[in-house]
Amino acid sequence: MKRQIITIDEKRCTGCGDCIPGCPEGALQVIDGKARLISDLCCDGLGACIGHCPTGAMKIETREAEPYDEKRVMHESIAKGGPNVIAAHLHHLMDHGQSDFVRQALEYLQEQGIANPLERESARKTVQHAHPAQSHASHAGGGCPGSRTIDFNANGNSEAAAATMAGAPAESALRQWPIQLHLVSPQAPYFQGSDLLLAADCCAFAVGDFHGSFMRGKSLAIACPKLDSEMDIYVDKLAAMIELSHINTITVAIMEVPCCGGLMSIVAEAQRKASRKVPVKKVVISLQGETLSEEWV
Repeated sequence: MKRQIITIDEKRCTGCGDCIPGCPEGALQVIDGKARLISDLCCDGLGACIGHCPTGAMKIETREAEPYDEKRVMHESIAKGGPNVIAAHLHHLMDHGQSDFVRQALEYLQEQGIANPLERESARKTVQHAHPAQSHASHAGGGCPGSRTIDFNANGNSEAAAATMAGAPAESALRQWPIQLHLVSPQAPYFQGSDLLLAADCCAFAVGDFHGSFMRGKSLAIACPKLDSEMDIYVDKLAAMIELSHINTITVAIMEVPCCGGLMSIVAEAQRKASRKVPVKKVVISLQGETLSEEWV
């Protein structure tokens, strides 16, 4: 029996993370600056991620599918990636309830004299629990960068928020409803000839003055490229906004985490499907609400 598996050319991979939303099984992660297939077990081989790769670094490889051998996978791919890849693979197996494979992976590490990175994570968390003010500066290896736990309280964000709340309430710049991309109609009157803000869900919670800084005078659609399903619908809706509603510009506001880059891929695909083209601005926001970059692409 043969089965198809995604393979990644590390020389071509830039670590942009555009492929992450295209893998519904969560078998891909950006680790140490490169996209990694962290679990052969969960790769369906259908290649949904390939179309999102801007450099052609991904392809489907057909090979014999022997009964799944966790130790062989560890030896041939996972262990070579280093502790961060090993940790991500172990977390991935645990997330999918594969306790037997976790046990086999740990046996392999012990047999090869390789340190278990989960033990290092456990020790770090113990230190962070004892010194919570330092926890925001530490990040255990592995896992999705967009899912890591960070405490911003030590940076005074809670005090700043309290000070803002004590003043006059800010006026909302929202000019429509609904706003979720699955729910909006691409031909709604508020999209006609508008400047569209397409924002990742988390942006409004990171930026203290999101309404004033980004929403003023714009129509709005929000989406999450990591958790939302049926991305092809998003592409079709955006293409319809470009084609039929004649939107003027698209501002794509995303967080700095790799998975957010999927919104740019969706917009690029919509541009390819539409006969008319519109200017697109990419805005990258830090986890603490600062604008890291702003450029027309």
